[in-house]
Amino acid sequence: MNSIWSERLKRNSWGWGLLLPSLLILGVFTYYPILKTIWLSLFRLDLATPVPVFNGFGNYAGLLEDPVFVKVFINNVWFALGTVPTSMALAFVMALFADKAIRGKGFIRVAYFYPNMIPMIAVANIWLFLYTPKFGLLAHAASWFSQQEVSLLGQPKTVMAALIVMIIWKEAGYFMIFYLAALQQIPKDLYESASVDGVGMWKVLGRITIPLTMPTTLFVAVVAVTNAFKLVDHLWIMTKGGPDNASSLLLYYIYETAFSYYDQGMGAAMTMVLVVLLLIVSSLQFFGWDRKIHYD
Repeated sequence: MNSIWSERLKRNSWGWGLLLPSLLILGVFTYYPILKTIWLSLFRLDLATPVPVFNGFGNYAGLLEDPVFVKVFINNVWFALGTVPTSMALAFVMALFADKAIRGKGFIRVAYFYPNMIPMIAVANIWLFLYTPKFGLLAHAASWFSQQEVSLLGQPKTVMAALIVMIIWKEAGYFMIFYLAALQQIPKDLYESASVDGVGMWKVLGRITIPLTMPTTLFVAVVAVTNAFKLVDHLWIMTKGGPDNASSLLLYYIYETAFSYYDQGMGAAMTMVLVVLLLIVSSLQFFGWDRKIHYD
C-alpha cells in the first residue's frame, strides 16, 4: 500500500512540476491582476482621493447613474450584434467557396485571409482614408446618394455602421480558416451518398454541412463575441470614441476612465462588469449550445 501511494505521489509530483511554470505565469499575469482589480473596484481611488477609501459597491451603483457608461455599453452591444453574426455568416460562405476544387483556390484562400494579416492600426488608417470626405472612395460613393458631402465617421448616425463594416472586412477571413478546416474534416462519402440519392444542394447544406460544422460555429462565436468587446485599437486612429461617444466602446471607455481621468476605482468596477459579462456569454454558449451540437 505504501509503495502504491509513493508511486502515485511521485507521478503526481512530476506532473505538477511540469505545470508549475505555466501556473506561475498564470498566477502572476492573470489571477493576481484579477484579484487586484476586484479589490480596487471596492474602493474610491481618483484624483480627489489619492489614498484608497473603501466604497463597497458604490462604484457599481455609480455606473448605473453614469449616462456615458450606459451609452457606451449599448454601443458595444450594437457593435457585437453588427459584427458577430455577419462576419460568421460571411466566413462560412467564403469557406464553402474556398473549399471547392477549383483552379486558383490557393490564391482565393490567401486573398480571403489577407485582411487579418494586416495590423489593426494599418487597417484603421486604410479605412480612415476610405471614409475621408471628398477624397475617400466610400465617402465619395455615399455622397452620390445624399447629393452632398458625407462624413461617415463624423456623424453619430453613421459612425458605428462604418466601424462595423471595417471589422467585418478584417475578421471574416480569420473565421473562414476555422470553417475551412471543419469542412475538410467532413467525410466526402456523405456528399457522395447524397448526390446518388438526388438530394438538392440546399438540403445537403442544411442536413450535412451546417450540423457537422456546429462545433466550429460555437468556437467561432465565442471568439467573435470576445473580440467585439476587446477591439479598441481602431478607435485611437479613427474616431477617439466620437462624435459625442457615438463610437466609444466599453474597453476604450475603461482605459479613458482609469488612465485619462485617473479614476482607478471606477475603471476597475467597469473592468469587472466586462469580465462578468464575457463569462456569462461564454457560459450560455457552452452550456446552452453545447448540448445541441453533434461532435460525432
